[in-house]
Amino acid sequence: MNCRYNFVLRKDKENNDMNIIGHVYTDFQEKFGIPRQSGLVDELTGTIVFLPEYRQPEAFRGLEDFSHIWILWEFHKAKRQNWSATVKPPKLGGNKRMGVFATRSPFRPNNIGLSSVKLTGIEYTDDYGPILHISGVDLLNGTPVYDIKPYIPYTDCHPDATGGFTEHIHTEKLDVIFPPELLAIIPEAKRPALIGILAEDPRPGYQHDPDRRYGVAFAGFDVRFHINGNVLTVCEVVAV
Repeated sequence: MNCRYNFVLRKDKENNDMNIIGHVYTDFQEKFGIPRQSGLVDELTGTIVFLPEYRQPEAFRGLEDFSHIWILWEFHKAKRQNWSATVKPPKLGGNKRMGVFATRSPFRPNNIGLSSVKLTGIEYTDDYGPILHISGVDLLNGTPVYDIKPYIPYTDCHPDATGGFTEHIHTEKLDVIFPPELLAIIPEAKRPALIGILAEDPRPGYQHDPDRRYGVAFAGFDVRFHINGNVLTVCEVVAV
């Protein structure tokens, strides 16, 4: 065997621990309902607050000139002792296996996530240092952050890229019926994001029972609904 691959065979693990540098704060307290990819719902906003040792303003010098950033983060609510070489992507109906490295499943050898979000502003505060304001988020409240990097269009954008099995996934948005008396319970500033979440169809791809009731926990409310065909109807909103 070629000696240049010998390092692959070593059993000893080098010290490769990564430092958490901060946390993301969003309106999602539960995983169900979070968009499956970043950028799907522009109205979903969040903030990144850094730990004290990473709050030096000079570390953010020049970042304000970029419109988007990459976030490397931890699937902290999806940890498992073992990993599987194949997973069942929900958008494929939950009954077809794909290689884990061909998906963005949270159940990976290392529970690292990657999101591309819009940087809407940097707020310099006395108590928490620089706070990043972002939109298009797909992250649970409290998600640990390992790193951020600027999105660079000339190298990160690939117009000729192919999307593998994702190119055949049905992506039509749902029509959302939100009765005015229920919508009025939701703070006005949160309504566009909530409707955007519902339109993305939060259900796993294998669930199609029109009588089943679902609930999305968002911004302090449990929003309950059912789906019949391409129409999602909100039937109850409960403060939590």
